[in-house]
Amino acid sequence: MITDTLQQALHNTTRPWRQRLDNGRARLFQADALSQAEQTPYETLFDDGLVKLRYYPPLQENAIPLTDGTVMSVSRDTQRTPLVLVAPLAVNMLIYDLFPQRSLVRYLRARGFELYMVDWGRPGKYHNHLNLSSYFSDYLPKLLVQVRQHSGKQQLSLHGWSFGGLFSLCYSALGQDPDIKNLVLVGAPTDYHRNGALGAQYRRFSRRAKWIRRSTGLRIHDVPAGLLRSPGWVNSLAFKLTNPVGSLQGYWNLVKNLHDRDFVSAHATNGAFLDDMVAYPGGVIQDIIRYLWTDNVVAHGQLPMEGTKGHLNQVTANVLNVTGASDPIVTPECSQAMEPLIRSKDKTFITIEGGHMGILGSAAAQKQSWGRIADWLIERD
Repeated sequence: MITDTLQQALHNTTRPWRQRLDNGRARLFQADALSQAEQTPYETLFDDGLVKLRYYPPLQENAIPLTDGTVMSVSRDTQRTPLVLVAPLAVNMLIYDLFPQRSLVRYLRARGFELYMVDWGRPGKYHNHLNLSSYFSDYLPKLLVQVRQHSGKQQLSLHGWSFGGLFSLCYSALGQDPDIKNLVLVGAPTDYHRNGALGAQYRRFSRRAKWIRRSTGLRIHDVPAGLLRSPGWVNSLAFKLTNPVGSLQGYWNLVKNLHDRDFVSAHATNGAFLDDMVAYPGGVIQDIIRYLWTDNVVAHGQLPMEGTKGHLNQVTANVLNVTGASDPIVTPECSQAMEPLIRSKDKTFITIEGGHMGILGSAAAQKQSWGRIADWLIERD
């Protein structure tokens, strides 16, 4: 009897450590199995080996869970204007469908939007010729033709986050598509030199780069694009360094909660996005350095491309601009600098809590902006 009691006590003592070891092993070696991301079904309408166009069909369930523990009924009424999510570069698509209870695509589909998403894919070393205008001037027109053919609708709404917002704005500024009805721009950069602490660095960089250009005639586009390619791991590290304390805190919280399988699963889900970013092609880096950091052309209404094609004063779509109060990558001042440059009569600017990722995919964004974005679009439908 005493032996049995001692064995049971020993088992109860060692069990939590076994749980920690099992969960830690799973987090290190079986993260994909733990991840809860990308559970919303979709169809691929276009795939050229790099860029893809997704379509999210109507949800089969009658209600979806939300982060606050409530459920939201799935609308069976379809909004008239299809909505196209234009993703940024460098990120994978998991951020749009991170958790079943915190999925932007599932939420928007539940609100009745015919929903499409542009996935820019994973550029390899043989894609270094791609530049910024490749995405908004070459690819987007072709992809939106596909959306119109599939939906049977001519008028469209674009929802762009980060560079996806810049691409959406620049596409509209080309002045060749009067049927872009609404632009939802989330953390979309405009004036790089009015961008908080980063803006001060860009201004210093701009002065030096212009001096080199005047003194030597050397331009960044004279450097082979392949030498400037930014690998995915570099982009992941750079993103984490915008909040190094928060990044370290996340790993410390994992250590403290290794006994909790749900916490470990959530950490693996976030890690599937944060630890697996995508490369920037070398041509994109060339354009960023020249047009955005050095010449800051978008702040003057011009587009980041060769020539004088397009201008922000050709943007006439209804615009909803969403920025994050604590976003160090695209500050509210940087993004809202577009306001006097665009010709839209219907312009709404809101700032919510959160950083660059949080304003799109966090629980706070679900509460503060998803509903407001959907309501804003529906009011203009």
